[in-house]
Amino acid sequence: MKKTAVIAEDHTILRDGLRSLLSQSGEFKVIGEATDGIEAIRCVAECLPDIILLDLSMPKMNGISAIKEIKKQSPQTKVLVLTIHRDEEYILTSFQAGADGYCLKDARFDEVLNAMKMILSGKTYMSGEVSAKVLAGYLEEKKAIKSVSTWETITQREKEILKLIAEGYKSAEIADILFISVKTVNKHRSNLMEKLDLHNVSSLTAYAIEKGLVSDQRF
Repeated sequence: MKKTAVIAEDHTILRDGLRSLLSQSGEFKVIGEATDGIEAIRCVAECLPDIILLDLSMPKMNGISAIKEIKKQSPQTKVLVLTIHRDEEYILTSFQAGADGYCLKDARFDEVLNAMKMILSGKTYMSGEVSAKVLAGYLEEKKAIKSVSTWETITQREKEILKLIAEGYKSAEIADILFISVKTVNKHRSNLMEKLDLHNVSSLTAYAIEKGLVSDQRF
């Protein structure tokens, strides 16, 4: 029996390619697709797939936040991160959020297929550049020497709102997307400005780009 999959990727050509290759494999059936983090969460809640292939850099809600919500909505759904990001910070944060595997976008499809099958069997998968041993050591070292920076004082919700501000959404639109009140959005916006000492949208946007929350070019 084929395993069910959802693809969350905002680039149409990549999404179409993955769907085609998975169908050709004969082992997976794609039952849903999403182009942003919010849509990915809704799709998983509706479809309850065996696995989701998830990009980290998506509009509205980033992959890290989406992973956490997906695991709340459907704990049994395995999450394979498919990304361009090689930095340990992205890897660490993804697994802390609940990811089951981490694969780079420049991987061959047979590696992606192997990663999917491996995590569905209950194992953890990482692309060859990062071994489980290195990750385990990094986790311990991170706990021991981690110092508090301004960025680390920003809550996950504040990061979500910073991302949406940088993408050009107004407070009312952000409130609708995140299902919170405009008053709450404005409170988070005020907290962000105070913590970062940034007091206009352009400076917040520049900071969001610097931190990789959004790209300075949208394709």
